[in-house]
Amino acid sequence: MGRVRFAEKNILFGYLGQAATMLMSFVLRTIFIQNLSEQLLGINSTYSNVLSILSMAELGIGTALNFALYKPVAEEDREKIKSYMQMYRKAYTAIALVVACIGLVLVPFLPRLVKNPGVSDTQLTLYYLIFLFNTVSTYFVSYKYSLCNAEQKNYIQTNINTVTKLITTGLQILVVVVTKNFLFYLLTDMFVQLAQKIFVSWYLDRLYPYLREKNVTPLTKEEHAEVWSKTRALVLHKVGDVARLQTDSLIISSFIQVSVAGMVDNYTMVINAVTNFVNIIFNSVISGFGNLIATETRQRQYELFKVYRFFASWIYGFAVTGFFALLTPLIQIWLGNDWVLPEAAVALILIDLYFKGERTVLSNYKTAAGVFEQDKWLALIQGGVNLVLSIWLVQKIGLAGIYVGTVVSGLIANVTKPIIIYRDCFDRSPLDYFGDSAKYTAVTAACILACRFLAMRMLGTLTIPRFLVMVVIATLLYNGVFLLFFGRGQETRYLFGIARRRLSRRKNRHDE
Repeated sequence: MGRVRFAEKNILFGYLGQAATMLMSFVLRTIFIQNLSEQLLGINSTYSNVLSILSMAELGIGTALNFALYKPVAEEDREKIKSYMQMYRKAYTAIALVVACIGLVLVPFLPRLVKNPGVSDTQLTLYYLIFLFNTVSTYFVSYKYSLCNAEQKNYIQTNINTVTKLITTGLQILVVVVTKNFLFYLLTDMFVQLAQKIFVSWYLDRLYPYLREKNVTPLTKEEHAEVWSKTRALVLHKVGDVARLQTDSLIISSFIQVSVAGMVDNYTMVINAVTNFVNIIFNSVISGFGNLIATETRQRQYELFKVYRFFASWIYGFAVTGFFALLTPLIQIWLGNDWVLPEAAVALILIDLYFKGERTVLSNYKTAAGVFEQDKWLALIQGGVNLVLSIWLVQKIGLAGIYVGTVVSGLIANVTKPIIIYRDCFDRSPLDYFGDSAKYTAVTAACILACRFLAMRMLGTLTIPRFLVMVVIATLLYNGVFLLFFGRGQETRYLFGIARRRLSRRKNRHDE
């Protein structure tokens, strides 16, 4: 099965899983807000971010080892696969112990991280320990997925996670309605996740029985050195990414109040529900890029990279245009005016989302190509810029100040990563990249302004039918304008060519 077939399968299962979990998550969030306090919602969001920060103890080992697996998987070298997976298992066991120790050290500081929690310190600690257990136990199983993903079988992990999420969400809805108890809500998630991890360990052991063999040849010094060299570079990437991406909720709960973190989390949930559909495509082709880089010419890699980033600009531009017109009205329809964030903060969140689309493409390609060391200090600089600006500006202008730091620190990567990729992966000047970015951004900005203008008039009186009409208008306007400007380009023709070939093959199979 080729790269395209694997990617299609990953995307199909990803979409089905995302659609099911998205619907259930919205139902759960609505019931949560109706039955539990906004402070508890904020605590849930803040602790999720705290544990994401603790997870930086993984420090890129998984990414480096995934990259190392591409070649032995392509060559079907089982002995080498066993060697790498043994290293992976030992590393992740050590990581689990480190995360557990650091997590326990943080317990006395929890009251300082959560402003106006509405619960006792004992409850704060108990809730946190449940989150910590869920994170630590994951490390004893998650490394096993690396082989599936290196074989481009991401759908295995997707399907297991989808079933688990559906079971967890369904049970949590029942628990919240019946008990209105946040502790029982968390324990439900913990026990289902634990059952999932036990199943995953058993299932993947059966799927790859040779991994249980005892006769494993250790990696050579050179192979060890290559993995740890990339890991050392990824340490800086990981620390910087955490400082830039995972600290906003902590700053909100510490400098404003924890309930605002819950309000932000509602917006984030809606945004993630949409962007996760987009990211399924990008994440599904990452392992395909690893195979592509190992087997194809540099020119072919460059051509497909251009298609990949064009598609990202198109889809992310569409999403952000729709969000500018419809995100806050959706929150008003769903939860009411009391849950609406300031307009400036929402605009900055969406600006960062647009440029995040470009960063996703760049980061995914760098990961597949194993380009980690050339910009190892970049993420650290970004993290520092974000923390300094966010903490300074939140005290000056409130919530919007946090996202000024997020946008500015993100743009650093939008400028530097293309230079590195074009130089080290394609041996080309990045000027074409920046020229294309300027064109895509200008068209998207024009569409945003037009949709905002129309939405202000259409949704002055907010009703569900008017909202749905605006969804149609935004969809037709953005895609019509984008195709008007770029529909004759090589990238568009390539994408439409793939679509026509797939439809033709399906039609032929149907006729048979």
